[in-house]
Amino acid sequence: MPAVPSAVLTSAGLLGGYTVARTTGNRPLGGVVLAAFGAAAFETWRRRSGVGTAVALTGVYLGAFGLAHPLARKVGPWPAVLGVTAATAAVAAASGDRDRG
Repeated sequence: MPAVPSAVLTSAGLLGGYTVARTTGNRPLGGVVLAAFGAAAFETWRRRSGVGTAVALTGVYLGAFGLAHPLARKVGPWPAVLGVTAATAAVAAASGDRDRG
């Protein structure tokens, strides 16, 4: 079975985490979604590109989550989440979805 691209995992984590938190009113449950997909992305990056890349890209993922909050106050929640998700997916695709070699 082919591996899921990390850009898909990060997008699912950021969009899914926000959607779950918003629709259920349970922010910790949204955090569980964010963490689960983040862990899957970390493992994908570790296997494909090594621990250093995995740590750096996890920082990007968590930074995007953190940035979405103040950005939402300026542009609204959905535009903020969509913006940081797109940026994170682009970084993941460019940096994390390549094999070591």
